[in-house]
Amino acid sequence: MTGEPLNHASPLAPEWLAVPADPNALHEPLWAAGVERNVDGELAIDGMTVSELQRQYGTPLFVMSENDFRARARAFSDAFNDAFADICGGVDVYYAGKSFLCTAVVRWVEEEGLRLDTASGGELAVAARAGIPGADVALHGNNKSDGEIHRALDMQLGRIVVDSLAELERVAAIAASRGETAKVMLRLTPGVHAHTHEFIATAHEDQKFGLSMAEDSTDQAGLSAAEEAVAAAAGHASIELLGLHCHIGSQIFEPDGFALAAVKLLTFLAAMQKKYSIVLPELDLGGGYGIAYTPVDTPRPAAEIAQAMAAVVRSTCADLGITAPRISIEPGRAIVGSSTFTLYEVGTLKTVRVDAPAAGTHGSGEEPAGKNVTYPRRYVSVDGGMSDNPRPVLYDADYSAILASRTSGAAPQLSRVVGKHCESGDIVVRDVYLPEDVAAGDLLAVPGTGAYCWALSSNYNYLARPGVVAVRDGSARLIVRGETEEDLLNRDMGV
Repeated sequence: MTGEPLNHASPLAPEWLAVPADPNALHEPLWAAGVERNVDGELAIDGMTVSELQRQYGTPLFVMSENDFRARARAFSDAFNDAFADICGGVDVYYAGKSFLCTAVVRWVEEEGLRLDTASGGELAVAARAGIPGADVALHGNNKSDGEIHRALDMQLGRIVVDSLAELERVAAIAASRGETAKVMLRLTPGVHAHTHEFIATAHEDQKFGLSMAEDSTDQAGLSAAEEAVAAAAGHASIELLGLHCHIGSQIFEPDGFALAAVKLLTFLAAMQKKYSIVLPELDLGGGYGIAYTPVDTPRPAAEIAQAMAAVVRSTCADLGITAPRISIEPGRAIVGSSTFTLYEVGTLKTVRVDAPAAGTHGSGEEPAGKNVTYPRRYVSVDGGMSDNPRPVLYDADYSAILASRTSGAAPQLSRVVGKHCESGDIVVRDVYLPEDVAAGDLLAVPGTGAYCWALSSNYNYLARPGVVAVRDGSARLIVRGETEEDLLNRDMGV
């Protein structure tokens, strides 16, 4: 049995993965502005070549374009402020720090006029070290500790997003014990299904986040948890209730879910205003805007998202006869995700033969049904893996990759980029066409790794976590130092 020619699409590849016309070309939506191949065919970012970055900082390495990050932050701020100017005077844009956070990024966020969304005491510590005013910071979390609540009050945070009735009572009690008032938003679950992986969909009922908007049959008054929370917050002198919050999920391309969530929360807000004479001045519609990880992904521009959301808020408020609340949003991935790629060095290569239906057997009648042929699939091992990008094993996330250290005229071969961990699921890029002549010592670049890769990284197999380098106008600097083995051993207290 013979293998499929290497320059043809392999039946082992998923349907969406086409053989690239030019495997050396960069598909622009996947990359930061300023990433290109130089005259020698080597990948460069803002003039810095990948070989120079490897020489200075080693691999694996997260490589971020500071200019691109800032430009994407400005694009969201400008687009949403323009779209909502006539509705509520503009929008407050909170960068979702959970996607990637360090002190340099906090400073960029502040300098570009954005605010910061945090989800733990540790993220608050980063914000404090960076010096951003507490009034520009929000704190999320479904299980905040008393210490985190105290820190939020110490920093005079602009908002604490309360996730449950029990937490509301704790925040109120802690603020009262300090003789202070906590600025609070209530996170609601609007029951909206977001078209994304179930692990990152966060607005349906059966999950840990938020106050349900569904009426509770066990409650004597038949109130929902959301309405109970509004009434309770209004009764606490130590709570300033700013408004409502929701977040329907992550990596979402279609606007329908955002629109439905906005309608449901505005309707609820109007009902609370009528029933309790409570005016809630703010509404946070969350984030979750998707980016391109593969050539078939089609994220919407910030301006298109903003105009679609503004149209829904404008018409809904008019229908309800209410003044539009001040809107806020929380993009994270959409700002940092495509600003960054991960640089790896190739090590071991291995080609296996895999059985698959012969070409033409997929109902075409060209070959007998059920006839199998063996096809080649190549495993390309790199010097990182699931310790620097666990998203493929966590969410079945797809990524792309290119040969970065040079161009190649060799035929493309279906490849699987894998890490060096002691796990068969240690896959960085499940399916990608790479040149047949990729060899040990070559550099590969995986785009779109700015969000939730470094943030979710681990020391599995005692691998040190990579550093993060920011490149701007032809120069690079470390913004997060890579760990050393000494860093890992410093926590080992011995016997």
